[in-house]
Amino acid sequence: MNSKNLYLVDVTLRDGSHAVKHAFTEEQIRVVARSLDQAGVKFFEVSHGDGLGGSSLQYGLSFVNEMKLIEAAVDECRQSEVSVLLIPGIGTKDHLDEAAKLGAKMVRVATHVTEADVAQQHIQLGRELGLKTAGFLMMAHMAPVDKLVQQAKLFESYGAEIVYIVDSAGTLLPHQVKDRTAALRQVLTCDIGFHGHNNLSLAMANTIEAINEGATYVDGSLRCLGAGSGNTQTEVMVAVFERLGFLTGIDLYPIMDAANGVAAQIMQRPQEVTGTSLIMGYSGVYSSFLLHTQDAAKRFGVDERDILVELGKRQAVGGQEDLIFQVAAELAN
Repeated sequence: MNSKNLYLVDVTLRDGSHAVKHAFTEEQIRVVARSLDQAGVKFFEVSHGDGLGGSSLQYGLSFVNEMKLIEAAVDECRQSEVSVLLIPGIGTKDHLDEAAKLGAKMVRVATHVTEADVAQQHIQLGRELGLKTAGFLMMAHMAPVDKLVQQAKLFESYGAEIVYIVDSAGTLLPHQVKDRTAALRQVLTCDIGFHGHNNLSLAMANTIEAINEGATYVDGSLRCLGAGSGNTQTEVMVAVFERLGFLTGIDLYPIMDAANGVAAQIMQRPQEVTGTSLIMGYSGVYSSFLLHTQDAAKRFGVDERDILVELGKRQAVGGQEDLIFQVAAELAN
């Protein structure tokens, strides 16, 4: 493998919000942001787990207003830049404008893999605000490769500087990541990114496949702190990339210290492949459904695995959290 420059975007403070039920405090944000900045991480993401405007009964209420958290993270940055996530229909252009005024420098506009057309105005606003702007194709396993290519081309036509393949369910196998990334590389002129989840313990392997096929932006989280079994592990990626000759600009010891001395202190549970998260990857279910499913299983006295298998059969997507409880109630009867 030849040396190449990679951008590692850390999502501990956004995807990790799912794992702590959106209960990050300002001090936790500050200490993690400071440690990421000191380690040399170029971009890290701060938002509610479901993006700007996500604090709600449907998705989970934030303990602290996300704008206050974004402002705190920006204040800690000396070299890093803060990214935010925006899902059209949850976040608005006003949310993005406010985040930019607080100092955010990057936005990833996320849609279901077949719905890129709803993101045009948000991507265009990101560019107008001078933000590094990416399109985020979530649940990428739910569309055939030609459909994924079509949607990626829409993102690029709207002005996206990066198009991400997002394995929201942690269900893609390495050859599937390879095929999708290669297909995008053939038709796009913008950068390609990959965001993985570790529900089948394949996040690292999938990330490497994406890089080998031309991805230059990859996501990770400290100690895998993210939805489901978490994301590709940031500090492990840095070590592996160094061995492969990839350049990230991130220092290994400081990022290990950020993971084990900082992020580990705010984790509510080990980020490992459990029976529940394994079934999420097996069934292709959105990773952020994990804690909602566990709550529903307890309430209705049913096996959480049965809930997830049924959600997979129904092809549930983000935004259908209420379906989790409906399925649990049906299984209980």
